[in-house]
Amino acid sequence: MVYRRFLCIKDAVACINDKVDLIAVILNFSLPQTTRGTDYVCKLKIIDESHPEIPVHVFAQEIDHLPFVAAVGDIIHLSRVVMRIHEGDVYAIFNKKFSSFALYDGKDVENFQPYQVLLRYEARKHDAMIIAGLRKWLASSHVIDEPNFSLLEEINEVGLVNLVCRVLHICKTTDDKWMAFIWDGTDAPPISIYKKPEDEEHNPLPLHFKPLPSSGHVLHTFPTVGTILRLIFDVECMPYILQLLKVCQWFKLFCVECKVHEGLWYGVFTSYSKIRDIPNVDILILERQSNYDCRSLGNLDRMPSWSCPWPSKITGPM
Repeated sequence: MVYRRFLCIKDAVACINDKVDLIAVILNFSLPQTTRGTDYVCKLKIIDESHPEIPVHVFAQEIDHLPFVAAVGDIIHLSRVVMRIHEGDVYAIFNKKFSSFALYDGKDVENFQPYQVLLRYEARKHDAMIIAGLRKWLASSHVIDEPNFSLLEEINEVGLVNLVCRVLHICKTTDDKWMAFIWDGTDAPPISIYKKPEDEEHNPLPLHFKPLPSSGHVLHTFPTVGTILRLIFDVECMPYILQLLKVCQWFKLFCVECKVHEGLWYGVFTSYSKIRDIPNVDILILERQSNYDCRSLGNLDRMPSWSCPWPSKITGPM
């Protein structure tokens, strides 16, 4: 097996069964999953200026040895990955025994230190020049096209949504699943409940879905305006998720399943869902925070936006 030091993707796809080094932009990535054996695997899609995207399958014996990608658009240096082809599609295989990687911020034009490396990784003299070129190309191109994000107040049916929310609290449910309380400052719409009044005596509707945090101190930290959505994690890779999630930080959530239980909205994070970190200066955060700040100024503005009729703001006789 030939080892080729550094190739652009265009040249690498012609080197089937060879080991190659690649430096490319991360276009997409999946959550870790367990293989049929004892290993973990995650899948990346990478791209550079020379060629459309190709998949990379990363295998590791421990979940901590997988790349923890902070954001789409970051740059990865893959060393000694093997190029393969299956039914005409070329991809790269990261071998847990001899491959290595380093992750770099895709936007920071001055920092050339990786934020995650595998122990076998060795930097080279020309890496910084290649990374700088990719950052410049990425800034001037439109290869990363994010989907639209919904506010909680815009949810109108059961299905998949993309959200930008702040994580308020993380805990375990009574059935031993992890759950996060998330919020964006808006009010989810009310749900129509089709139930006979006489059934309420024997089977009353719940006041909340899943238990609330037992600590009163936690509840006191929750915002007083806006829906607080419970997000249930139905995935195998919770250690990975828990390393990404941080209380009081904002995140982008992709392909979250919105569901209804007894008239209450909740979300489910599945193996098809994705989570991305987001900087505090992002316009999506600033818009949501500004909306919350305006609603917090007066008592009437704290009323749910779906209240009807809206209470009068006249407090006294004219």
